[in-house]
Amino acid sequence: MFYHDGGKLQYPVRVEKPNPLFAKALQQAIGGIQGEIRVCLQYLFQAWGARGPVKYRDMLLETGTEEMAHIEMLATAVALNLEGAPLEQDEAAKDPVVYAALGGMNIQHVIGTCMAAMPVDAEGVPFNCSHVYASGNIAADMLANATAESTGRMLACQLWKMTDDPGMKDMLSYMIARDTMHQNQWLAAWEELGGAKNHPIPNNFPQEDENQDFNYAFQSYATDNSGFKVPEGKWTKGKSFDGRGENSVVTMKPLGDKPSLGKASPKAPVQKSQQ
Repeated sequence: MFYHDGGKLQYPVRVEKPNPLFAKALQQAIGGIQGEIRVCLQYLFQAWGARGPVKYRDMLLETGTEEMAHIEMLATAVALNLEGAPLEQDEAAKDPVVYAALGGMNIQHVIGTCMAAMPVDAEGVPFNCSHVYASGNIAADMLANATAESTGRMLACQLWKMTDDPGMKDMLSYMIARDTMHQNQWLAAWEELGGAKNHPIPNNFPQEDENQDFNYAFQSYATDNSGFKVPEGKWTKGKSFDGRGENSVVTMKPLGDKPSLGKASPKAPVQKSQQ
């Protein structure tokens, strides 16, 4: 169950100088792959399918609900930045739609929403949930969440640099701070779950059933005469990240035969020569 507090915002949103181009950029933080709709749905679906210690489900529900409030803040910021957009200016009155389009703002803000936010990215592409990751594995989900918050913080930092409006900088400063917290939150949960000891994910598969020749081998695919050097690092030598193996390098050669698929089915719509 979710509640709202009479339309009050989680954090103040104010715009001193409306900027329809910045409104378009803010759309990325709403409906882009780095945006708030993505993380909101990701955390909520992870929570709704969470099994095991209930505190992880509760933590995900809390943060997913927080992200709803971030969407509300950003939608408000978009609407406020559209105040006084070309549609309402005398100079644009002759052909405001063309003026708006040439000016670079999202034309749908003019013709489709009466100057309001949409569930789309900065290019106007609708959010489609393809980057909502909810695997049911808590450790895997925590790592996915840390990645989501990292790219979200990258976006928020760029948006902060793009504006000189004090109100927008203040709002984005708050959102950047929350991204900092959430990155640490998810990694703290991952560490509490066992951190590196959790690996490989899932950790309930017996590793003795893995192919022991390749479970800690970095594979190189350069030809012998290419002069290519293997990119060496902690992944090519020494103890593995999970502490259960020794890293090595394997120069790959074909291990399987050339596939033979046989003739095509006589029922298939193929050429006679394929049958």
